Amino acid sequence: MLAALTLLLVFQLVGEVLVRGLDLPIPGPVVGMAMLLAVLVIRNGPSEDLRGTANGLLQHLSLLFVPAGTGVMLHFGRLADEWLPLLAALAVSTLLSIAVSALLLGALSRRAGARSEDAS
Repeated sequence: MLAALTLLLVFQLVGEVLVRGLDLPIPGPVVGMAMLLAVLVIRNGPSEDLRGTANGLLQHLSLLFVPAGTGVMLHFGRLADEWLPLLAALAVSTLLSIAVSALLLGALSRRAGARSEDAS
């Protein structure tokens, strides 16, 4: 588990260094996650150790929302003042996420269907 956590943190660190070094407008952990995805695609998936560690982290994901909830309560007055732009941003980002997910699912389904036809 320690090796898998180290791997995850190293990719996050490398992403952060790249973002700061190249002055990119993307969060470092997102770049690190994209690099990790590329490595996992090349290696045909994660190792059992990484898979187990990731599943363990996902099982306790709700704990990561505690600091965010505390921040929301700390700035409740500001949220009350700016509720309309926040609501609009949430609605638009949710719709965009659903649309991108649907397009990606359709593309991957077509790709899987083409592969199954080629195999038969």
